[in-house]
Amino acid sequence: MVLNRLQLLITRKLDGLLQGDYLGLLPGPGTEAGESREYRPGDDVRRMDWPVTARTTMPHVRQTTADRELETWMAIDVSASLDFGTAKYLKRDLALAAAAAVTHLTVRGGNRIGAVVGTSAAITRMPARPGRKDAQGLLRSIARIEPRAGRASLGELVDALNRPPRRRGQAVVISDFMTPVDEWARPLRKLGVRHDLLVVEIVDPRELELPDVGVMVFADPETGRVHEVQTADPVLRAKYAHAAATQRAEIASAVRAAGAAHLRLRTDSDWLIDIVRFVAAQRHARTRGTAR
Repeated sequence: MVLNRLQLLITRKLDGLLQGDYLGLLPGPGTEAGESREYRPGDDVRRMDWPVTARTTMPHVRQTTADRELETWMAIDVSASLDFGTAKYLKRDLALAAAAAVTHLTVRGGNRIGAVVGTSAAITRMPARPGRKDAQGLLRSIARIEPRAGRASLGELVDALNRPPRRRGQAVVISDFMTPVDEWARPLRKLGVRHDLLVVEIVDPRELELPDVGVMVFADPETGRVHEVQTADPVLRAKYAHAAATQRAEIASAVRAAGAAHLRLRTDSDWLIDIVRFVAAQRHARTRGTAR
């Protein structure tokens, strides 16, 4: 029932807010050649149009038209750390909402979508299929997977999208990235070399700063460890905020290094509006030749 309401919300609001031609969360790699234009910083050098560059003595890139039959794969982290939320939603709810939005915007163009879902116990692979009925079945299967105590390997989950090798398409990684950057940065860069890559980062405000509410008890959902923290200490709160900002900056840097588009969803904001703004920014960047 919850999933049905979520899909209805996405269908009504996203289709109402995202008007125009075929449009997903990313423009799509495309294979049909379009017009050439001058190179701008940020363009993919793999799309250089060398004959036009040689003729004009100015670097040019070949624009492509997005394929209608595109294959998209999602890597969805449902480890125990996502069963946390102090605002409107749990992080797990946002991860499912992001997967539903990606699925809706993908299959409405007749494309195929599949997923790998990771917990601390296993990685589950769900084959890519076209059509709304199969897409709804995919989301139901994702929603039924329960997180388990213990640490999951985000690096292994991301690397699952690299195997077996596939033709160029789209890849989406959805996680809170609450694991060391060194664990997943290299597989993410490898994924970004072959595919148009989107990273959806799920964040709760309490992971960025602590409120001044006296003694709080924190339990690590992955290890079960319990800590008592005196949040009235301003020095402690400042150190926590600084460490959190450093962690998020490292995540953003690794995502940029992979050449990925980066969408951050917070449990205390309107995720639908955040997605619409992201898509609009991607469309604007694409027209200027600076997407990603």
